[in-house]
Amino acid sequence: MDSVTQVLLGASIGVAVMGRRTALWKSALWGGVAGLLPDLDVLLDHGDPILNMIRHRAETHALLLLTLFAFPMAWVVSRIHNQARLYGRWWWALWLALVTHPLLDLMTIYGTQVFQPFTDEAYGLGSMFIIDPAYSLPLLVGVVAACRVQNVGRALRINAWALTLSTAYLAWSALAQWGVTQHARQSLQEQGLPSQQLLVTPAPLSTWVWRVVAIDGERFHEGFYALMDGGRAMRFVAHDRGGALAEQNAGHPQLQRLARFTDGFYKVADANGRLVITDLRMGQEPAYVFSFDIGAPLQAGQTHPVAQQQSRRMDVGAGLTWLGQRMLGRDVPPPGGP
Repeated sequence: MDSVTQVLLGASIGVAVMGRRTALWKSALWGGVAGLLPDLDVLLDHGDPILNMIRHRAETHALLLLTLFAFPMAWVVSRIHNQARLYGRWWWALWLALVTHPLLDLMTIYGTQVFQPFTDEAYGLGSMFIIDPAYSLPLLVGVVAACRVQNVGRALRINAWALTLSTAYLAWSALAQWGVTQHARQSLQEQGLPSQQLLVTPAPLSTWVWRVVAIDGERFHEGFYALMDGGRAMRFVAHDRGGALAEQNAGHPQLQRLARFTDGFYKVADANGRLVITDLRMGQEPAYVFSFDIGAPLQAGQTHPVAQQQSRRMDVGAGLTWLGQRMLGRDVPPPGGP
């Protein structure tokens, strides 16, 4: 999720765990800091855009390493506020603020390496978009109440309800994703399309519109489903995936990295003799966040050049207009589509 939401989640958890034992602003402050810390890995440059993408949400998001880090962090915080006797409670608050960061990231499709250093496998449910006001706003209300409401008991109750509501929304997103997945499989099968390798993720900013991608060898099929569509069958549009080109360059290290990280949801294109690989999970045709020029096909003995990121953004105004129409159940084509 976005860093602002992670700060709000950490602050809300800090307030809930520390309760009346310390000033609410202190628990909100340090909970927010703990909620932000794992994302500081974005400041690291691994020398290549693809490596930067893959190495984000790695060690700093590992549950074991964050658990170990909670011990010295709790010691420092408890001493700063002369609350050594509350060390154990501070540890619980900061540990929860730290580990809920990667657990929340698991709800997105990006990929989070929570079991580092034992494995670099990246996991992601994909039931939440990286920014979702319906999740973040309750947390904001709870944290503001903790910092502004004079009655401590009332502030704690508001914060507790905010945490409960936001957590319930996460559960709703997973349930909605499951329902859309079942409907997507049925629609694909009725149209004679493959449904084995399937990606179902929410469209930007909500869980009311969903994007579905089905891999079919040389092609991938993209469709959208809004909860207001009812039982209407999904309409899919086929796009070239560059399967043959991917097979011809299967030994390219950069292609191998992205293929593994995306679990096979990628496409390859030839752009004037240069290979361009694109992560199909984040974005929609033809605009994607992660697209990389990895140079000409490698010859024997050659080393691969540093990749160049070529992200293409959708027009925000057109995208929001389309999203609003789809949320109402109107079957209009997405911007840039056929």
